[in-house]
Amino acid sequence: MAESLERVGEELLFAARNELYLNLPYLDAALCALRFAPGDTLSLATDGETLYYYPAYLADRYLRSPALVNRAYLHVVLHCMLRHLGKRRGKIAELWDVACDAAVESILDGLEYVCLRSGSVPARQKFYGECRQEMKVLTAEGIYRHLLRRDLSPFELGALQKQFFVDEHNLWERDAENQRQDERWKDISEKTRTGMETVLAGQAVGGETILEQVRAAVRDDVDYRAFLRRFAVPREVLALDGNAFDPVFYTYGLRLYGNLPLVEPVETREERRIEDFVIALDTSMSTSGELVREFLACTYAILRSADTFTRKVNIRVLQCDDRIRMDTQITSLDELRECMENFQLSGGSATDFRPVFEYVEKLRKEGVFQSLRGLVYFTDGMGIYPAWRPPYETAFVLLEEPPLSVTMPPWAIRLILTLPGLERAVQEASELDDFPADAMPEL
Repeated sequence: MAESLERVGEELLFAARNELYLNLPYLDAALCALRFAPGDTLSLATDGETLYYYPAYLADRYLRSPALVNRAYLHVVLHCMLRHLGKRRGKIAELWDVACDAAVESILDGLEYVCLRSGSVPARQKFYGECRQEMKVLTAEGIYRHLLRRDLSPFELGALQKQFFVDEHNLWERDAENQRQDERWKDISEKTRTGMETVLAGQAVGGETILEQVRAAVRDDVDYRAFLRRFAVPREVLALDGNAFDPVFYTYGLRLYGNLPLVEPVETREERRIEDFVIALDTSMSTSGELVREFLACTYAILRSADTFTRKVNIRVLQCDDRIRMDTQITSLDELRECMENFQLSGGSATDFRPVFEYVEKLRKEGVFQSLRGLVYFTDGMGIYPAWRPPYETAFVLLEEPPLSVTMPPWAIRLILTLPGLERAVQEASELDDFPADAMPEL
């Protein structure tokens, strides 16, 4: 009996995959990327490689409407394509799960296919409308931040979970540690995007809905280490310059005169190093202490690496919400380490970016900075911006796109980072130096 039910469940999944392929041929690679297996689950679940199913759950959905089985299958595949599985770490699991389900269901509700039609649900459309006031594309990351700002009660969260529930996410943590699996789905998503952008998206009704989300999912991670180097200034350092040294004349002189080279190696070379620099931290209530910790760990690790940090520097670490809360000056590597070991987060009020720029301008007029090239401001992007452009480059570093209501000034550099990207930068910097990647204390 059990084997018979398992065969029925597998046949329902095969039928759903075939019908989806006929209607959405540009998803061919993604639709065939999961193998099927009965699992210890009460609905559906995936680890990015296998789709585990509960036969009775699929049979119940099919008896209500075959379209529900099609939607459930595509729901799981879209989770994988949008790389939701590997982004859960560091987030509140309940909110992240709801955000991912809502993002995927918003895509399905926007596809005009008979095989996916289940009827409009007013509560869903109301939630989508609230989210679209803050973001153009309903991504899981954007919805997650929207839920964080709403501070839902347990009853409200439960209602949203019931509204969008289709599959279980208990296997996602396993995949979060599997870099190979994430790269595999990124490759599948890139191929899907290419196909949709060339021919199929223009022919398939609703294809643009998937394309927008796929573009966000496969967006290349920013190299934060390379980005920080743009704030470096050229200077001479004591080191052999291999590019300016001609070994031919050197060895010819030694051979001709015994111990007298015709040209000596150049003992200095020009490198770009960070000297004057400002790091501003948004310490308002909307900024998580854990995210600040990750950002600081990454920035400090990169600045500490030998190819970026000079022996004597002038770095100011400013903490600000609606006013300057703390100013820490760093002039050496020892002070950098001491600052990290004793770091405390201060603030918790509303966000106003203007006090930081006014304070930095005051320091410039006092001669504190000699060659200030830039300021990096870690924030969620929501606050009051200065009306004037500072005489140095300014980058606002965010972990996600800000809401639509936020209008950043045109002179500001907007850098969208991901938490995995920050962690990768920390690891790369620590491999180049003796600076430990986990040196930042808990906040």
